[in-house]
Amino acid sequence: MTTHKTLITTLGVIAASLLSNPAQALDAAGLYKERTCIACHGAEGRVPVMEEYPKIAGQNAPYLLAQMKDIKNGTRNNTNAVAMKNVMHLINDEEMATVAEWLAGLPQ
Repeated sequence: MTTHKTLITTLGVIAASLLSNPAQALDAAGLYKERTCIACHGAEGRVPVMEEYPKIAGQNAPYLLAQMKDIKNGTRNNTNAVAMKNVMHLINDEEMATVAEWLAGLPQ
């Protein structure tokens, strides 16, 4: 195979893998911004826009994921969850896991 054909084949495989896995196509920080998490929780989850919103940077990833899923499915429905429920349709389970892992790795 020529170098040109090899390059085209390689790029095709990379493009197909990115299209089949949207959470990998965007990095976690990009998802955090694009899915509007930043609007309430602030940059990197450290400085929420309102003091009653939680600081989520450095939290346990399984805990963050469970909270997001509970809000999305209506299990958690406290005052702040109501506001978040309105945007949870923007993010799928795989993206939630990606964001939760990223947030967990950030310093508080």
